[in-house]
Amino acid sequence: MASIPKIQLGTIIDNFKLEVLFGPEGYREKEITTEDVNRPGLQLTGFFDYFDEKRMQMIGLVETSYLERLTSQERRERFDMLMGYHVPALILARNLEPFAECLEMARKHNCVLLRTEENTANIMSMMIAYLRMALSPCITRHGVLVEVYGEGVLIMGESGVGKSETAIELVKRGHRLIADDAVEIRRGLNNRLFGTAPELIRHYIELRGIGVVDVRRLFGMSAVKLDSAVDLLINLEVWKEGAVYDRLGADEFFTNILDVELPTLTIPVKPGRNLAVIIEVAAMNNRNKKMGHNAALEFANQVDRHIQQEAAAMERRHF
Repeated sequence: MASIPKIQLGTIIDNFKLEVLFGPEGYREKEITTEDVNRPGLQLTGFFDYFDEKRMQMIGLVETSYLERLTSQERRERFDMLMGYHVPALILARNLEPFAECLEMARKHNCVLLRTEENTANIMSMMIAYLRMALSPCITRHGVLVEVYGEGVLIMGESGVGKSETAIELVKRGHRLIADDAVEIRRGLNNRLFGTAPELIRHYIELRGIGVVDVRRLFGMSAVKLDSAVDLLINLEVWKEGAVYDRLGADEFFTNILDVELPTLTIPVKPGRNLAVIIEVAAMNNRNKKMGHNAALEFANQVDRHIQQEAAAMERRHF
């Protein structure tokens, strides 16, 4: 059974630089498992039907203006009901001052109370986008991820086929390394795949005969990147005599990763082939296809038109 994606509250606090107004013991280890953030407008009126207590709650200027019109006892009751659901955290936007009743109920129910200077709409949209990525399905694949001309290229193949060596050559040619050996892939917005490296091996690459090298220190910060979209999968395969390899490119192949169909190429490896240059061309061609230009189909159509013209000319000569 697949584990549920989760992120610790402490990570969110650090990422968004949230001020902790009240945090019970162990609050940083609280696990957030839902990507949505809720503004408890209706809940502050006492309506809790379909309320999802797993969501973090956020109070802005609208909710504060409503609460100011209530009596102290009414505010205490509303916060008591809200925090009685043991929500993961309550966030005050716009650097708003917490009501005394809010602090009282936070202590009573051990509810984390946070604050940010950001306005409500901005912090909500940023937090939801962040959580959607952090809690999206994730898998790890053995391979190398490089960004080539703005295209995220995932290079895969058997061990020793030359993935890391090709990546180093691409870095020397001005492209950027995201991950070597292990690539963590997530499905993000609009069903796009994004890849990064596990923190332990980030910016490192292994070269047989040399060992592990730090790409960031050897080639500079411009040679590495924390993450990238995954736009193309390239399988490196030792050249097999008698095997048929695509020479026209009219047929398109895809690999299913996290229910996303990823364009896939198989490139045979043989002495004398410059894999870095081939991958550069593959990345540019993939970008060209996304812009609506498919050279293989255009060439095939051009050949078909030529054959049709020749056939028509021959038919006219016969008559």
